[in-house]
Amino acid sequence: MIDAYEDPGTPDRRGGWWYLWWLVLRQPWRSAAGALLGSVWMVLLAAAPYLMARAVDEGLETGDMGALGLWTGLLVVVGAFNAWLGVMRHRTMTRVRMDANFRTVKVVVGHAVRLGAALPRRVGAGEVMTIGVGDVQQISSSLTVIGPGVGAVVAYLVVAGLLLTVSTQLTVVVLLGVPLVAVLVGPLMVRLQGTEAEYRERQGVLTARIGDLAGGLRVLNGLGGKGLVADAFRRDSTRLREQGYRVGAVTSWLQALGVGLPTLYLAVVTWMAARMAAQGTLTVGQLVSVYGYVAVLVRPVAYFVDWGYQLGRGVVAARRVVRLLRVEPEPDDGVCDAPAEPSVLYDPASGVRVPPGRLIALAGARPADTAAVVDRLGRYAPSDVTWGGVRLDEVPLPQVRARILVAEHEADLFAGPLRELVGGRGEPGDEEIMAAVRAAAAEDLVRGLPDGLDSAVDEQGRNLSGGQRQRVRLVRALLAAPEVLLAVEPTSALDAHTEAAVATRLRDARRGRTTVVTTTSPLVLDRVDTVLHLVDGKVAASGSHRRLLAQEPGYRALVTRDADIEEEAGPREDGPGRDAEEVLG
Repeated sequence: MIDAYEDPGTPDRRGGWWYLWWLVLRQPWRSAAGALLGSVWMVLLAAAPYLMARAVDEGLETGDMGALGLWTGLLVVVGAFNAWLGVMRHRTMTRVRMDANFRTVKVVVGHAVRLGAALPRRVGAGEVMTIGVGDVQQISSSLTVIGPGVGAVVAYLVVAGLLLTVSTQLTVVVLLGVPLVAVLVGPLMVRLQGTEAEYRERQGVLTARIGDLAGGLRVLNGLGGKGLVADAFRRDSTRLREQGYRVGAVTSWLQALGVGLPTLYLAVVTWMAARMAAQGTLTVGQLVSVYGYVAVLVRPVAYFVDWGYQLGRGVVAARRVVRLLRVEPEPDDGVCDAPAEPSVLYDPASGVRVPPGRLIALAGARPADTAAVVDRLGRYAPSDVTWGGVRLDEVPLPQVRARILVAEHEADLFAGPLRELVGGRGEPGDEEIMAAVRAAAAEDLVRGLPDGLDSAVDEQGRNLSGGQRQRVRLVRALLAAPEVLLAVEPTSALDAHTEAAVATRLRDARRGRTTVVTTTSPLVLDRVDTVLHLVDGKVAASGSHRRLLAQEPGYRALVTRDADIEEEAGPREDGPGRDAEEVLG
């Protein structure tokens, strides 16, 4: 199977069928071995009726015990050998499926990493989750066709050839069987692909909604919106269930035909063979062999139906993977070097000007407006932003990422020791980490964990409160020590005392470097160098917090409203472990 560190290769993105074929070609020898073992295994199943017929005709009917013992012994040997082949076939096909599974996972994860920040902006979280949970498994299962599928075709042709030595009439009936199955099952296959594709789409939407609910249910409850979201979720889940019933209806017909058609097939051919034996055109041994051949054919015909079923679902899943792989990263055509010295960042769309070495706050009534400015300044959205007079999109992206860091308030937290979580790519020492911890007012967090910096943190910080997660993200951003730090709502889940401490310490920790925060908290605004008040996404006023309070009614209404809300609601984090979501809940 593919090694954990092996290059998975370049996937074929032309379509679902092409992607499945690419998975086969990435393991040609194993795929060939699976097809060979599957073919020999299934052909030897057909050898049993032949050996039984010889034992009856040459041993039982003539009373020749030597011939009976010979053919019986061969039957036992062939059966034992075929049992071993069955084990090897299953083992090989398991490796084929696991390789396809791991390879697809590596391809999807690798592409997600290349997309980086563009991924959540262009692909829904539910889509990625559905691919990881269901589509990858379905793709790997569809490759069963390599072993039993090819073996079924070979066995079908071999049995037809063996029947030709017995009766041309029976051979014609057998050869017409598969086209008849295709005619009956084909329309169901097409319908299955359509219903399955729609089901997967709805599943992706519902998965995304579940993720949103899990992350903000307490907040929704506090704002009185839980009922509305619950109703929408109920409607979506009902639609998904109904679509699942439609998929199940098609699947049940396919499975019924997979069992019923081969059985009917066996009955027709056996009836014809019995009449021919009664008329004397077949011997007793030939009648036994015909029955055995047709009994063996039940499995290949059933495989044909299952083959189509698995391939139909596999192609739908592969198309979803291909659709994700076709999403291209943001273009990077930069050819100009970044400014050699810290320089001004300027966003013409909003009028925001960020001088180097200053602590700037963006305050707006709509968080989306300030977040959009940060996206443009951090080059996460198309813009005309300049950096020291050079267009930001003309600077190579690696240079931008090395010097400008956007710290989102909901940035992902990976599972692992706290030391590694906040250290990022570097390996900071304990003193450096604790300095950042102090700047983020997170000393109580470290002291409260059982093993301090070596304590394990769950994925997305689920064993931490909202305020603790926010401070961990801030520690990580401070340890990265970027030239320009753009922090989105870095203190929104903290109580007033902790928020004031963070604002003061952040100023000291980032002294001499450029820092931009988005906030409407008076505790933070009062400690920055300059506040830029945004109205409808544009700078309406700038200056110190106190001057804007005195001279700008709109700014005063915005800031004092937040202050009144804080006084009415009480502290947002009542000591370590309690966050804003819990207060709202």
